Amino acid sequence: MFRPPRGIILNVDISKLDIYLLLALADGAAHGYAVMQGIRERSAGAVRVSTASFYRRLSALIAGGLVEETGGPRQDDPRRGAYYRLTAAGRRALQDERDRLASLVAAVDGLRPASRRGRA
Repeated sequence: MFRPPRGIILNVDISKLDIYLLLALADGAAHGYAVMQGIRERSAGAVRVSTASFYRRLSALIAGGLVEETGGPRQDDPRRGAYYRLTAAGRRALQDERDRLASLVAAVDGLRPASRRGRA
């Protein structure tokens, strides 16, 4: 699981939505609607998120230091609003979650079928 840098305490619970949100920002900064589209694409439609839920989770990740607001491209439509990008802590959180899930998959792959001896 994600461990914050020394001396920094974060109160961010990493949910499935959070992971997909971070993944959607892994390739670079994007505005909110593009991030929501990225979540749908990366989850193959399995993660559906309302605008309100998305911005609630985004706010929590910003408060936790995993995402930050940034300026968009100069040629972009100013009505698009804020752009967001991963922080170094956000990238570490994604890597830590990848490592945690890989360990979990390895543990599950190591399971052996239960023996049927002694069962009625």
